Amino acid sequence: MLVIMSCRISNIVHKVLVSSIRRESTNSLGLVRKKCVRLSLPIVSNTTQWISTDHRLCSQKNMPDQNSFASRTHACGEMRCTHIGEQVTICGWIQYQRHGLFVILRDFSGLIQILIPQDASAGHLKKTLNDLPLESVVRVTGNVVPRPPGQENSEMPTGEIEVQAQDVEVLNICKKLPFEIKDFVKKSEALRMQYRYLDLRSVQMQYNLRLRSRMVMKIKEYLCNLHGFVDVETPTLFKRTPGGAKEFVVPSREPGRFYSLPQSPQQFKQLLMVAGIDRYFQVARCYRDEGSKPDRQPEFTQVDIEMSFVDQAGIRKLIEGLIQYSWPEDKGQIGVPFPSITYSEAMQYYGIDKPDTRFEWKIIDISEGFRNTDIGFLRDALSKPEGSVRAICVPDGAKHLKSKDIEFLRKDSRAQFNQEVSVVALKPDGTWKSPLSKLLTEEQKHLLCQATQAKAGDLLLLTAGEHEPVCRALGKLRLQCAELLESRGVAVRDSSAFHFLWVVDFPLFLPKEDEPDKLESAHHPFTAPHPQDALLLYTQPDKVRSQHYDLVLNGSEIGGGSIRIHNAELQQYVLEKILKEDKRLLSHLIEALDSGAPPHGGIALGLDRFIAIIVGAPSIRDVIAFPKSYRGRDLMSNAPDFVAAEDLVPYHISVAWPAVSQEAEGEQPEIPASGKGFNHT
Repeated sequence: MLVIMSCRISNIVHKVLVSSIRRESTNSLGLVRKKCVRLSLPIVSNTTQWISTDHRLCSQKNMPDQNSFASRTHACGEMRCTHIGEQVTICGWIQYQRHGLFVILRDFSGLIQILIPQDASAGHLKKTLNDLPLESVVRVTGNVVPRPPGQENSEMPTGEIEVQAQDVEVLNICKKLPFEIKDFVKKSEALRMQYRYLDLRSVQMQYNLRLRSRMVMKIKEYLCNLHGFVDVETPTLFKRTPGGAKEFVVPSREPGRFYSLPQSPQQFKQLLMVAGIDRYFQVARCYRDEGSKPDRQPEFTQVDIEMSFVDQAGIRKLIEGLIQYSWPEDKGQIGVPFPSITYSEAMQYYGIDKPDTRFEWKIIDISEGFRNTDIGFLRDALSKPEGSVRAICVPDGAKHLKSKDIEFLRKDSRAQFNQEVSVVALKPDGTWKSPLSKLLTEEQKHLLCQATQAKAGDLLLLTAGEHEPVCRALGKLRLQCAELLESRGVAVRDSSAFHFLWVVDFPLFLPKEDEPDKLESAHHPFTAPHPQDALLLYTQPDKVRSQHYDLVLNGSEIGGGSIRIHNAELQQYVLEKILKEDKRLLSHLIEALDSGAPPHGGIALGLDRFIAIIVGAPSIRDVIAFPKSYRGRDLMSNAPDFVAAEDLVPYHISVAWPAVSQEAEGEQPEIPASGKGFNHT
């Protein structure tokens, strides 16, 4: 009786606590924890992340009814000591079996311990629960009782209670699985992808997908309910767009005519601005026919946004508010506005257009100290128009990086950027260990250490040459050194920190990689030039800055957008005269711009990458329910698959099989004689 009363009093205090917290301006998990400590209330372990903070404290009237329309009265993880004495029906998977006395039942909400009766009259129930394989699905009816004193489990939100089983119904018996459904069991990614429906049962994957769902709902609420945006679905079957990544091609029944799957709804959202929609968004599926990387997929999701009568500042303020509004409570607070730097500053100080600002290690220009040097390669570099000598200081690098690490860094810089790297290790007594030591005066050494703020135990990396390759090489070295030090247990980047950064004033055009004398769009051909550079568009287009902006989080680009060209004549000039593209591919857009298009701009946030960074996932595949493999394949269903020749006839296409078949890879295909049983594209 005392236990029941104590739990009920605790629950009342919890309700008062939650109510008071909600009246305050900050509703963060840290505040909840502090108040719990002050009132001597239990703090829940992080092992069951997917249960929301408010739900851990108590059942609120505004919480969603997770049991409506279902053949259960409660979810496993929602029960607390306030339910003691109630008869409940719960459904779930058997997670553990313990000595024939207990089983642990799991569902989407968490875990609950089921007490197996030991008396002879319940022999059938005991045998059923004990003999079932793990991961079998059952429905259990029983009474909620307190655990005996000393047997509570503070690591479980339901650790003060258990359900005394009265009846059990076996809903499905599980066969032997290819791996255990436990987060600590290591599985290869290929196995996880092949049995994705099992992998999704894990605590981490459940947390990832539920967090993603909550954030998407908050994003929609912020845009629609608070700022009047209209959610508009745009077509998936479209036509080829000039520039950008390769697009997937979809055959049609008209000979020689093909659809393309859009890389983004870019043209449609601009057309919606011409149509007077004013504020558009959608959570859009996009497609790119390119090799998968840890942060890329052939199909991906972005939060696509476009506004009329807006400038860069307006878009940036909108996105900062959106992220702050949808940000998970358990990840702490984020401050706005986000800092910003120009593209040229990012390249100058970090050697990359998406800097990770969780650590300093900026690139330092040390050219002035070597203007009168006798060292040949430094003198030659400085004699060039854009020549410079630059360096980065790696704190404690001399202590932790080995000779093989240094050699790897030098070889990689030479291979990728054609840049030679000079290395200076500062010994504990402050003396130099470097071939440069004999070539530099003591004054030059002092000036170099002063400029880079190097001290004993640090490592200096120097390179000389033209500005861009020098900065890019040092930018790559900066990240590689951070990774090497972290692999040795040195804290460089805080994995729990979130550093947002706007990068602005990108070039409008860049030289083509395979044809450097020709230009291509740095972003896309619809980006407007910077107002201050508008006249240069007709004389020196390679010098024009754009009204393009990227949002970077912890060194990854999570969003990009621009103010668009809304003048048909200007758009036509960019396509024809600068990019040398056939304007007929975009005749519909040019005609629309000539029909009274308002000034407009927008942005797209990469939802997969954004969520992956928030949850600390190494790949965006860990935040997508059914992703593709590194090679773009679905290992679970074996897609893409073969199609029978006669099924291709209506599309007027045939397959030209390569001379070297898949035999070399052990994948000799069985080409079906008919289309039966095959999924057709």
